[in-house]
Amino acid sequence: MRQFDAFLLPRFTLGGYNSANLIRQRISNPMKTIFEVNNLELTLERFPCSNDENLQAWDSADQYLLEYIEQLKLEPANVLIINDTFGALVCGLNQHNIIAQSDSFIAKQAYQYNLEANHLTPSFKHISDLSQVDVNIDLVVFKLPKSNSMLIEQLRQLSNIVSPTTQVIAAAKAKDIHSSTLKLFDKHLGSTTTSLAKKKSRLIFCQPGNKHTGRNLAPDLHTWSTSSPALTISNLPGVFANSSLDLGAQLMLENIPSNIGDSTVIDLGCGNGVLGLAVAKNNPQAQVTFTDESYMAVESSRLNVSNNISDPQRCNFLWNDCLTDIEFDSADWIICNPPFHQLQTITDHIAWQMFNDAYRVLNKGGKIRIVGNRHLGYHIKLQRIFDNCITVASNGKFVILESTRL
Repeated sequence: MRQFDAFLLPRFTLGGYNSANLIRQRISNPMKTIFEVNNLELTLERFPCSNDENLQAWDSADQYLLEYIEQLKLEPANVLIINDTFGALVCGLNQHNIIAQSDSFIAKQAYQYNLEANHLTPSFKHISDLSQVDVNIDLVVFKLPKSNSMLIEQLRQLSNIVSPTTQVIAAAKAKDIHSSTLKLFDKHLGSTTTSLAKKKSRLIFCQPGNKHTGRNLAPDLHTWSTSSPALTISNLPGVFANSSLDLGAQLMLENIPSNIGDSTVIDLGCGNGVLGLAVAKNNPQAQVTFTDESYMAVESSRLNVSNNISDPQRCNFLWNDCLTDIEFDSADWIICNPPFHQLQTITDHIAWQMFNDAYRVLNKGGKIRIVGNRHLGYHIKLQRIFDNCITVASNGKFVILESTRL
């Protein structure tokens, strides 16, 4: 008999965010949640919830941005917030008309929850792509993304949104702002300067020009191929394994489920969709769902299905937080290459969430097959959740594990 585990509670959404996270928080949440900035005291939760007391829902770059903007004494304005992680900026600037753009479904949930938790009701709109901006923007508040390819794409998109009167203020840890970063702002937007460092963070100030307005802003694609099965994989900016097949996925491709008939399969955390595509290629009757919390990842999977599968109607695509809102007992197979980091934080709590969601969603007799670094000890988690775990394949660095819903 498995012991009661908060991670095994049913998962569904309430008001647009994941209620299971809130249940976990009420059971145990040692994270620091009180964020004091300017004249505000905000209660901010990080998503997914973590038991790591060193994690919090904001950083010094958020605080630096909000303190600087407060000094500007802006009248209510149209503010575009890009890459806010968990809602510190959305909540801190709630007096303005906010459009918040994020590639992350988890971030979207965090914005909604933290606004409601702080009883804030701004004019708030979430968008997944900057092309959806439909008003004149007075101020852009910009947290630098993790990947350089995503930064370039967002700057290129911004060049068609801003005007010479738009203020653009970006922020990041000082160690992540290089001379090459400033050159990208200068190239795609306009004249760029930086602030002094404060609490290990810096601000970037950019004065937009209008020389780029109206240019072709089709996203840059990185494309590579696999031989077995034969696939051509295209990656939108910021998607994992952007330039080549990662070594863990290579081992998984050698051990993709086959001869599974018309099974229902989920590629969980699909990225560019290479694993789900391999399942679809090897099993021409299988129904495959591609799901990821990254909007760009889901769109990359959609593009790759259209380019590689002759009958794409048997594939579905879902921008989601793991398997939230997917019905109980609805899948025969789940394949997964779980992440072991969130932004710059190394963590296993997303893998926990994926495995527990898989237990809920799999039919009895259904199987989850995952790939991971050997040292991460995923076999212990799978054994705890499913009461069984076998090793399908391994090499010096990676292991393929499989558990069955009994």
